[in-house]
Amino acid sequence: MSDLRIIAHSLPTAEAPGRPAPTLVERAYEHLLSMLMTVKIAPGERIPIDTVARQLGISQTPIREALSQLEAEKLVYKTTNVGYRASPQMTPEEVHDLYTLRLLIEPYAAARAAEHMDDETLSILQTIQKDMDAVVERNEQAYARFAEADAQLHRLIAKGSGNRLIEETIERLHAHLQIFRSLYQNSAQPNAPEIAAREHQLIIAALLAHDPVAAEQSVREHLSCSQLRMDRATGTRRD
Repeated sequence: MSDLRIIAHSLPTAEAPGRPAPTLVERAYEHLLSMLMTVKIAPGERIPIDTVARQLGISQTPIREALSQLEAEKLVYKTTNVGYRASPQMTPEEVHDLYTLRLLIEPYAAARAAEHMDDETLSILQTIQKDMDAVVERNEQAYARFAEADAQLHRLIAKGSGNRLIEETIERLHAHLQIFRSLYQNSAQPNAPEIAAREHQLIIAALLAHDPVAAEQSVREHLSCSQLRMDRATGTRRD
């Protein structure tokens, strides 16, 4: 299964030197995922394979293969005589439950990642930290980069867990969550990026210090606060 790219937070970047060029299926997958994450393909909307093929200048075969991958990840579904559609919008209750699942997985992943951080990953974390700092300082030009840094941080934690199944699960959960976030971004807490950036600072500090206990705790606190912010944005009441 291809790694999910959280495109609404992190748009595709150029391939790193030395890495092979993406296959046609990978190109199609990234394009479709980007459209889903940014809600350019809205929940429940039909996905015309012929149109996507023309947009990318490729045949319909890799488009169908990419859609099969997205179907396995529950981001699209196929119906007889209609074709593929984007999955329906998650309910606020489902999103709350999604956060609950993340709370069971990601703190553990963060602890393992803190133990396994290599020099290259630590360097990336320092760059992410700078982007987070700019948001806390209310640098307006930094808000777009914050979203990218946010997605990159969670991907690093997922990959750093050293557990492929955990990594794939976290990536899939983020994909579904981001689609929902895109639909509710206007009702989110106005200063949420600054608050989240401060929470991320604690996570990054723990990872840089190779402190698994602090990493686990900081991720748990961040996810709990994020869950509460989302509940407030959607009007979901909790006892």
